[in-house]
Amino acid sequence: QVQLVESGGGLVQAGRSLSLSCAASGNSFSIFTMGWYRQAPGKQRELVATIAYSGRTNYADSVKGRFTISRDNAKNTVYLQMNTLKPEDTAVYYCNADALIGTKVRGIWGQGTQVTVSS
Repeated sequence: QVQLVESGGGLVQAGRSLSLSCAASGNSFSIFTMGWYRQAPGKQRELVATIAYSGRTNYADSVKGRFTISRDNAKNTVYLQMNTLKPEDTAVYYCNADALIGTKVRGIWGQGTQVTVSS
């Protein structure tokens, strides 16, 4: 079984920064793409950013230039540095990973961490 544990959410004023981290743990697995998604109240979950094992990144247009995703493959950990936060960034942020467990690739989700940006 593979688990993702997120940390780093909280309340912050607009214009400030916040960082999130997410670590994968378990037995006998390999992590491929990792990413962050978010879900605001009344809205669908949306992609924020993803990062491949190679380090190639992909960002939602709404966060380009403000957010940076990175990872430490040795630690199976992904990070999200969020700068110049806006009230519309308020959401529950979920970590996601594609994990090879046995012979199958499974999508794993973290429990979510709340990010609230006040105006």
